[in-house]
Amino acid sequence: MSSHLLYGIKIRSVSEAAARPAPGTILVIDDDEGVLLTFSRMLRLEGYDVRTAATARKGLEDVSTSPPDAIILDLRMPLVDGLGVLRCLRTRDPERQTPVAIVTGDYFLDEAVSAEIRQLGAHLRFKPLWVEDLVRLAHTLLRVNPEQTVQG
Repeated sequence: MSSHLLYGIKIRSVSEAAARPAPGTILVIDDDEGVLLTFSRMLRLEGYDVRTAATARKGLEDVSTSPPDAIILDLRMPLVDGLGVLRCLRTRDPERQTPVAIVTGDYFLDEAVSAEIRQLGAHLRFKPLWVEDLVRLAHTLLRVNPEQTVQG
């Protein structure tokens, strides 16, 4: 069971990562392919099973087909934004209870929007999210003890 450092990030061997169960499934919904790729890579390194969707519609379809343990979604997306997705999730069972975090690069977010996000039981985080921030958010959403994750 070896691990390596890559750009200051500890990378576990495939056999080591595969030997431990994933702490949960996270669906990342974002219209920016770069964000999807980066978030999914960072979370997979922590042992999470990650699925991605580039549109709100595809994300909602994914949730209906196979509900994830948690959802991280972008606020600003074309057609249906993250708040619209959150509203939809909160009207459906079993998705009503799914932990959700909305991420945005909009630092001038209207207070009414922030309040509605909190009222609907979602976490609000601002981009950029560094590795530590994203991992902490995943732990918070899934209420995972950091000692339980793959540390290498």
